[in-house]
Order: sequence, then structure tokens, then C-alpha cells
Amino acid sequence: MELYTPIVVLFAIATAFAVFSVALAAPMAGPKRKNKAKSEAYECGIEPTPKAPGGGKFPIKFYLTAMIFIVFDIEIIFLYPWAVAFDSLGMFGFVEMVLFIVTVFIAYAYVWRRGGLDWD
Repeated sequence: MELYTPIVVLFAIATAFAVFSVALAAPMAGPKRKNKAKSEAYECGIEPTPKAPGGGKFPIKFYLTAMIFIVFDIEIIFLYPWAVAFDSLGMFGFVEMVLFIVTVFIAYAYVWRRGGLDWD
């Protein structure tokens, strides 16, 4: 049990800090004065434009940017443990990681081909 004591203490300190911060933020954040300008949506200082029926279409760039983030995030999540256990995995681990990197490269090539890396 003594091995878990530092983890429990750290968890208790983190919880106490979070509760203290939330409790102290309400009175210190300042008065809450609502007005029309604060209630409206902020759109870079210009008047918000009405949306098309059905919400309108988003450019494919939003989805491609999300796809790039997910692909490289997942790649990093798998590469670190693989690098740590590389010696014990042998040739099987090497072949599996090569297949994984090829799959990631296919997703990267798709995003590149669709123009997801071009910033206008």
C-alpha cells in the first residue's frame, strides 16, 4: 500500500486545487452585468450573417484538418510503446509497424491529394 501513497497524495492535492480554484473564481471573476452586446454571438466584430437552411455546408478542409490531427495523433500513440518494446517484439513487431506506417502514409497521401495541406 505504501507504493500508492504518493499517487493518492497527488490526487488529493490536485482535487483540492481544482475545488479551490472553482470556488474562488466565482467571487473574484468580477460582477456579472448582462447586456445585449455580451449576449450576442461574437464574429470578429462584424454582424453575424444568417445561416442557410439546414446549416449550410462546411468546406472539406475542416474535415481534412481533423483527419490529419487524428492520423498523426494515433500514430504517435502507437509509436512510443513500440519503440520502448522494440527489442522484445522482434521481426513480428517490426513488420507490424511497417504495415501501420504504410497505412498512415496512405491517409497522409489522401489528405495531401485532396488539398488539405494547402493553406489559402
